[in-house]
Amino acid sequence: MTTHEVFNQVPPLVGYDAADDPALLDGLVREGAGWATGEVRELGRLAGTAQSIEHGRLANEHPPVLRTHDRYGHRIDEVEFHPSWHELMRTAVGHGLHAAPWADDRVGAHVARAAKFYTWRPDAGHGCPISMTYAAVPALRHAPDLAARYEPLLTATGYDFGLRAPSTKHGLLAGMSMTEKQGGSDVRANTTAARPQLDGSYRLVGHKWFTSAPMCDLFLTLAQAPEGLTCFLVPRVLPDGTRNPIRLMRLKDKLGNRSNASAEIEYDDAVAWRVGDEGRGVRTIIDMVNLTRLDCVIGAAAGMRQAVITAAHHATHRRAFGRHLVDQPLMRNVLADLAVESEAATALMMRLAGATDRAARGDGGEAAFKRIALAIGKYWVCKRWPGHAAEALECLGGNGYVEESGMPRLFRESPLNSIWEGSGNVAALDVLRALAGQPEVMAALRAEVEAATGADRRLDAAARQAFAALADPADLELRARRVVEQLALVLQGALLVRHGHPAVADAFCVSRLAGDHGHAYGTLPAGLDLAAIIERAARC
Repeated sequence: MTTHEVFNQVPPLVGYDAADDPALLDGLVREGAGWATGEVRELGRLAGTAQSIEHGRLANEHPPVLRTHDRYGHRIDEVEFHPSWHELMRTAVGHGLHAAPWADDRVGAHVARAAKFYTWRPDAGHGCPISMTYAAVPALRHAPDLAARYEPLLTATGYDFGLRAPSTKHGLLAGMSMTEKQGGSDVRANTTAARPQLDGSYRLVGHKWFTSAPMCDLFLTLAQAPEGLTCFLVPRVLPDGTRNPIRLMRLKDKLGNRSNASAEIEYDDAVAWRVGDEGRGVRTIIDMVNLTRLDCVIGAAAGMRQAVITAAHHATHRRAFGRHLVDQPLMRNVLADLAVESEAATALMMRLAGATDRAARGDGGEAAFKRIALAIGKYWVCKRWPGHAAEALECLGGNGYVEESGMPRLFRESPLNSIWEGSGNVAALDVLRALAGQPEVMAALRAEVEAATGADRRLDAAARQAFAALADPADLELRARRVVEQLALVLQGALLVRHGHPAVADAFCVSRLAGDHGHAYGTLPAGLDLAAIIERAARC
């Protein structure tokens, strides 16, 4: 007798197009970047190859290692990465996922970049330096001389790892270094000191508690100058080729995002150049923070899409109780519910990318919409990802709890985007701050929602309720999360009603807006077109 026969196991999810996503491709055209469809599909096919998936696995199985000294005792402050990390980075930079859109005059360049960032998902960790490099450019432009020197290398599509003088490299990566152990999100509590020098530079002394991607070439950092908190550019290697005294003290042992190095660093009289006016550091660096928040939304939406693909693939091939899982009503409800959440996140993500592109070209209305919708999306989409990841993992049963499935890594990644660039409370309060201080922001939000007025009575009712709750000043800060949740759902509903598949929009409105939904995924009401929803989710 055969003691070990393998059957009813799901084939590997490889050789697919990660960009075969109707919500993504429709949004690409709608937001002005239809010209990039071929590029996005090319990257999607590459993301679905066995080789790319293996690079993602290996980059996490072999996390970065800090080398503070060489064998002779010299301080080197190097981070050593597995070759797979470099392959992932080379692909990301080569396809323009970093700062390339800032050097691209085509309408929709930022939308195309967002779609690629969403599509290229063999590993989440390497997206951190890619995202920060993208976000650094508008902040750096507060110092035109520095931007003229470094921006061409930040936008170049050559991945050139290693510590050398920036002018000798084919491309640069940028990071940010803001938080300190006593303050966290309260950066005004920072104590790192910046002393002005006669040549116009500054010298920085202090400790930073959380600096991701410490192997980047340049950092935008906050320090206390004589006139207050100020933004500075700090290179790891100075123009003459000497090492700037930035000490890597230790790497953080994190829950997820393990392929990416996150460090505690110390500035030991490090050379820096001012970016923006003294005392205006937060206002200067917020340009960078807002764009990394966009990438938090993109990353969460991408994680949801990957979870749906994986769960649907498993359910399509796995049999239980005489039928494939996908043919069983309750599993179909779960898969459809997960897919609705994913499509709503993707629709909002693409709208935010479009607003970013148009705002970068001087559209004031889109800049106002981006200001409020980005804070709303950062709060809600990132908050929804962990529960979504947990439910998708459960679709695989015990197989999903095993590392080889990839689902535990996805689950560990899921809390990060809600924490990075301002946790839930910070994001929710930022929504209130934007609405209170900028009347054009409220007008832009209302205009976006009202564009769908009359298309769905459930949406209309939810919109009235959300704006009424916002208009009530009583205990508004206490209710901030609830108010922002309502705004997020109404905004997603408006986008789906106007642009989404009718089955997805119907399911979203009845469950998320009209309240015909339980407290867990898989509780959609009867009468919905689950087949159409799942068919869109299972494409890959």
